[in-house]
Amino acid sequence: MRALYNLTGRTAIVTGGTRGIGRAIAGGLVAAGANVAVASRKAEACAQTATELGDNAIGVPTQMGELADIDALVARTVDTFGGVDIVINNAANALAQWIGELTPEAWQKAHDVNVRGPVFLVQAALPHLERSEHAAVVNLISVGAFMFNVRTGMYAGAKAAMWAWTHTMAAELAHKGNGIRVNALAPGPVETDMMLANGEDALRRSGQATLLGRHAQPEEMVGPALFLVSDAASYVTGQVLVADGGMLPH
Repeated sequence: MRALYNLTGRTAIVTGGTRGIGRAIAGGLVAAGANVAVASRKAEACAQTATELGDNAIGVPTQMGELADIDALVARTVDTFGGVDIVINNAANALAQWIGELTPEAWQKAHDVNVRGPVFLVQAALPHLERSEHAAVVNLISVGAFMFNVRTGMYAGAKAAMWAWTHTMAAELAHKGNGIRVNALAPGPVETDMMLANGEDALRRSGQATLLGRHAQPEEMVGPALFLVSDAASYVTGQVLVADGGMLPH
């Protein structure tokens, strides 16, 4: 059983890895034996997180909207650890605008970070994933991809697009290398900086919208993520694991 979740010798890239869900997953990967490249916009946060995670981690400042940064992230990871086995597409922004007030600039920023960046990161890492014996990709989406949304349509629409891309990646990459698995993880309300910025009333209502009646902590996404990238899920691809405290059934 321990071997199923043992990631020793594997290398992961985690975007948005200096706080919230990404930071928790990065810590879980290191604890399971993996090398981890943590990517985030801020160089100081990257350096601090790498120090906290220890010798098996590096921090790579990365703007997910910049394709050159994405290529540099993969190159730095490979130069340091020798390859890439796991990609965790967690970085996101949640720009909120009403229909009728949408701006092209906000739309472009939302889709560059939430869709284009993750897709091109997988493409940049593909030659290395093909050489891996345990290649896995996890796209962090959201239950918002499956529900109606008010004012957060750009975010929800982008996450729905990443669910579609998860299907496409799973189909196209299943016969690449040793079989590259691609799945999505869809959290419900999690107490991250992004969620806390919505205000106390929105926090109260989102917690009450789940069957469990509460928010998740970022650490509660570690188990689902590690399952999807580990050998425990060796026959799982093209799926979404919903970890929402029962929000969708509710």
